[in-house]
Amino acid sequence: MGPKRELADLLAGVKLFSKCTPRQRRTIARHAQIAKLPAGVDLIKEGEPGDALFVILEGEAIVYQGGTEVYRSTTGGYFGEMAILDGAPRSATVVSATDVEVAVIGIRMFRTMLREFSDLAEQLLIALAGELREARRVTAPVSVEASPGPG
Repeated sequence: MGPKRELADLLAGVKLFSKCTPRQRRTIARHAQIAKLPAGVDLIKEGEPGDALFVILEGEAIVYQGGTEVYRSTTGGYFGEMAILDGAPRSATVVSATDVEVAVIGIRMFRTMLREFSDLAEQLLIALAGELREARRVTAPVSVEASPGPG
């Protein structure tokens, strides 16, 4: 099995691509570049323009916001999607904590895939909406049922 086929299989376990069909994941894998980087490398820097989406295939990376560690991302984790979707500067710095292998999808290729494959765009939106819903559930205050108004 070739590396692009293996990447397509790995993408099935990545939340962002979990709703995509096997064919869509093969398309993504065909257009991704694979990079092996040593520990201590800044993969993206907070405040810089976003030019790529990254998926960790192997290793661990640390996510910092404002110089504070926010979380650690491992195999199957991804980052960089927000900046290539909305054009805003990167919201975090991500540094490889160990040697890492990442799949990199450049902004031009990502946008081309979204334009040419509307079904892919739909599946990515479904996955992102699911993650947003989950994040809101985690950060939302406990809801208290409202008492009925006068009536």
